[in-house]
Amino acid sequence: METRAEQLRKISGEDLCVYYQTLLSSFGERGWWPAEGWFETIVGAVLAQNVSWNGASQAVQALKDEGLLNPRQILSSSPETIAALIKSSRYYNQKAERLQIFARFFLDQYNGNIDQMNREDTHILRRLLLDLKGFGPETVDSILLYACNKPIFVVDAYTRRIGSRLGWFAADEPYQQMQDYFISRLKPDSALFNDFHAQIVYLGNSICKTKPQCNSCPLRDMEDRLRCRYIITVDHNIQKCRRKNET
Repeated sequence: METRAEQLRKISGEDLCVYYQTLLSSFGERGWWPAEGWFETIVGAVLAQNVSWNGASQAVQALKDEGLLNPRQILSSSPETIAALIKSSRYYNQKAERLQIFARFFLDQYNGNIDQMNREDTHILRRLLLDLKGFGPETVDSILLYACNKPIFVVDAYTRRIGSRLGWFAADEPYQQMQDYFISRLKPDSALFNDFHAQIVYLGNSICKTKPQCNSCPLRDMEDRLRCRYIITVDHNIQKCRRKNET
C-alpha cells in the first residue's frame, strides 16, 4: 500500500488546479501585483526583497512623490538621494544601487523600450537579469511575470512553507526545483501563474503561518489524498482524544 507521501508525489496539474480553484473560491482573485505601470512593478520587486510589502510600498510611494519612477530619472539621481527615499524598504543603500543597475541595463540593452524587452526570449531575458548584481531568482521571476507578463511561476518562502506541508516538495527544496514543480504540471499561462502565486501568498500570510490556523484553512475539506498533513494530524488527534474520553 502506498504511503501518503508517495501519493502526494503523484500530484498532477489537474490536482494543482483543484488547489487553486479552492483558494480562488475562498479568497477571490487577488489582483496582484499592486502597481501602476510596468516600471513601478519592477521597482516594487526590487524593494520587496527581505521586507514586508508595507515597507516596500511606502518606499515606492516615496519615489513616486519625488517623480523618480522612471529609469532615466533613477539613473540620473544620486544613490544617496534614492537611498534616503527608500529607507522603509530596509537595506536601502543596496537597493538604491540595484535600482540604478536595472535602469542602466534597461536603457543600454533595450533603449528604454519595455516592448523591446518583452519581446526578448524568456530564458534569455531571465539569464540576463540573473547576471545583474543583487538580482536573485525570486526578484527576477517577479519582474518576468508581473512586469513582462511572461508565463513563469514565482516561488517564495510562502510557497516553500505551504508546499512542504501539502507534500508537494521538501521544506529544503531548491528554488529551481520548486518552480519546476509547477511549470512541469501546468500549462504556461501568465494569468494563472500570477493569481496562483498570489493565492499562496495570501494563504501563507493570513492562515498558513509559522503556527498554522488549520481550522480556518479553505484546504481542510479537500479529499484526503490532497489534504495537508497538518490538518490530518489535527483531526487525528481530535479523534484520538474523543476515543480516549469515551473509554
